[in-house]
Amino acid sequence: MRVEVHVHGTILLRSGTSTEQMESAMRPLLDYIDEDSLADVRSIHPDEPGITFDRRRRVIEICWTGDVGRSFRQVLAEALEAMNAYCEEAAPVDITYYHEDGRDEFDVIFVGPTPESIDRARRQRMMEDLQHILSRDFDDAEISQVLNLVNQMFDRRWESGRRSSEAASTDSSAMVARRKHLH
Repeated sequence: MRVEVHVHGTILLRSGTSTEQMESAMRPLLDYIDEDSLADVRSIHPDEPGITFDRRRRVIEICWTGDVGRSFRQVLAEALEAMNAYCEEAAPVDITYYHEDGRDEFDVIFVGPTPESIDRARRQRMMEDLQHILSRDFDDAEISQVLNLVNQMFDRRWESGRRSSEAASTDSSAMVARRKHLH
């Protein structure tokens, strides 16, 4: 069964990263979507640029929508993991699946130069998400209590040797019964 997916993220790369290195890292995804190079990647929506590599700015920008099958997340994760070696800093890549029955499924994959940087980015994203959600019903003092507790949970997980990125392989997705694009 095919499903429409939107992938969105901006990844800052180390100086000197070449187009060949990016295409090699992204090869699992390029093969999956049957494209030869990053320059060939086009979204099914003409207003989205696809996947672009701006060597001058040292950035990979992903704003791509396509029809994919069940193995897509695994292929995307493999490609993004290969990019870790070229990342300057950790960054999230958001994935939204638009199911035919009207459900949207959200996921995020983090890339980064080290497990520590990925953990910090995951923690920061969680804090921002929680603060946004909680601000609808709670004051700053109450929000601070929750954020402190979540920070403690991250600290305990890190100290125990169980990184949050390992523990949250599927925890980050949620389903919502509405259809929307990320922009």
